[in-house]
Amino acid sequence: MTTVTTLSELTGDYVLDTARTRIGFVARHTLTTKVYGRFDEFEGGAHLDGGDPSKSSARLTIRAGSIQTRNRRRDEYLCRTFLDVAAHPDLTFASTGVRPSGDDGFAVTGDLTVRGVTRPVTVEFTLIEAEDDPADGFRVRFEGGVPIDREDWGVSGSALTRAMVRPKVMLEFDVTAVRRP
Repeated sequence: MTTVTTLSELTGDYVLDTARTRIGFVARHTLTTKVYGRFDEFEGGAHLDGGDPSKSSARLTIRAGSIQTRNRRRDEYLCRTFLDVAAHPDLTFASTGVRPSGDDGFAVTGDLTVRGVTRPVTVEFTLIEAEDDPADGFRVRFEGGVPIDREDWGVSGSALTRAMVRPKVMLEFDVTAVRRP
């Protein structure tokens, strides 16, 4: 395996490695309890331009019904009431801009669509590794996250839920992508 030494070596078109990627969230349920969850079904890709990150782009589609919190009843409630998967089966992100952030990071700004509502967000990503894997080809791994207010996307639930679950949710990304030949 070879490790990348310059950003220009990242340039190319990538597809998400869904087996090595985790897309999750953390929500505060009460003052002392957190709920951790993830989405198990998603697809996406990116064009990375290591020489000029502003020419990079990314897209992601998440199947809302694939939400997992390790509690079947809660997952069903989230699908039905919070995410309304019958009417809005997908959550999407499409980048609108990328800029360098720090020595090994990128700020990716884009449009996040949840429940049919689209709002801009900026996700801060850090390059964790980039290497040539003989079995899979060249791959990169980024970690990142962004806090959002779920109510900005109409994800609010009942009055009782609004009182018990804080509106701020942390979206977490541990993304591995493989460069297409």
